[in-house]
Amino acid sequence: MTTSSKRYTVTAALPYANGPVHIGHLAGAYLPADIYARYLRSTNQEVVFICGTDEHGVAITIQAQKESTIPQAIVDHYHKLIHQSFKDFNISFDVFSRTSNETHTKTAQEFLLKFHKDGKFKEIETEQLF
Repeated sequence: MTTSSKRYTVTAALPYANGPVHIGHLAGAYLPADIYARYLRSTNQEVVFICGTDEHGVAITIQAQKESTIPQAIVDHYHKLIHQSFKDFNISFDVFSRTSNETHTKTAQEFLLKFHKDGKFKEIETEQLF
């Protein structure tokens, strides 16, 4: 690694764990991020490439209904399938996790609580049409 104090975190959109990835996913989101992470590594930069499956959303519940099963079975199945697909395509994630992982939950909460503490959120009321 370089002695620079600059560190890089590379990530890409988290795929929903409700179906397999396809070539559009790979070409549109993961391949460009992978190329960038590999470039940074090739220049001896300190980089970590992080991603994982998103296990929250209506699409997962809908898929569970289609497959006559429960949402947890869907996310468990498709997380494994998606992770294996990325391995098969040699995408160079340093960390590939899932949003149900305790580390993800803790980190997300820490970010939001810090933003709240630092006054980064502003509460406003607006009228919305529906």
